[in-house]
Amino acid sequence: MSAVAPPIPVSVIGGYLGAGKTTLVNHLLRHAEGRRLAVLVNDFGELPIDDALIEARDGNLLRLAGGCVCCSFGSDLLGALQQLGTMRPPPDQVLLECSGVARPGAVARTLTLLPALQRDAVLVLADAETLRERAADRYVGELVQQQLAEADLIVLNKCDRIAAHGLQALQGWLTGVAPQARVLPCTQGRLAPELLLGLGSVPRAAGLAPAHDAARQFASVSVAFDHAVDAARLAEALADPALGLLRAKGLLRDALRGWCVLQQVGARGRIDALPGTAPAQPRLVGIGLRGQLDEDALRRALAASRA
Repeated sequence: MSAVAPPIPVSVIGGYLGAGKTTLVNHLLRHAEGRRLAVLVNDFGELPIDDALIEARDGNLLRLAGGCVCCSFGSDLLGALQQLGTMRPPPDQVLLECSGVARPGAVARTLTLLPALQRDAVLVLADAETLRERAADRYVGELVQQQLAEADLIVLNKCDRIAAHGLQALQGWLTGVAPQARVLPCTQGRLAPELLLGLGSVPRAAGLAPAHDAARQFASVSVAFDHAVDAARLAEALADPALGLLRAKGLLRDALRGWCVLQQVGARGRIDALPGTAPAQPRLVGIGLRGQLDEDALRRALAASRA
């Protein structure tokens, strides 16, 4: 009997018109670093993929460099998602780019209908220069605030266009509007892919892989240990914003579940049975903003969850 393949993680990318979704997706494709990414868009015209990345066109499918693909789904999102789930080899990650007027949380809930796919994160792009104005607009303000409220991670783009004190005030405002989300400030969508695409099947050693400037914004910590944990208690502790943690992944030995995978994105944690062979020892890796990630607090949370 063949082993059941683990579900493919899906990152839902939302945000109002002009926030920078196109720029972000192209950045992730240029820095895929061996990942086979599948980009799903409503229409190719809405998301112009860099010509340098396109290797071939085949109907509603663009074949991209490095084994990546881009598919359009028109009005049949579920059908396109099901098709991605049957691709061989399967993609390592799906990027589902929403319309600027869509609610990404509603799109993410669609994934519960498809066992071959699994929500990784809801990423909402926000234009730092115009966000407060958009959120107060009588026509689109409610939608903009709903998009932010549904995010796991808010990619606060175009931060070079506002002063430092304005950025600090904006981040404080976002804490009130979307307290469950973690905010990632950036310019031109340049962020370390590990923040947006998960941490892979096995947590890597401390240190971010990307060899581009975005990695300098972030710090990572990797902790190996030899004891069982209460994974649910650990997930709850890792959700505390005081840790400065943006993402975490653990291969853990839970006292009740046995070996499992803990995925933490902002305040949302998920615990699943570990597919495949157990590692030599448990490990937890986390990523946060440089200067804000509290490694000692993370280690205390791990120790307090000991079973």
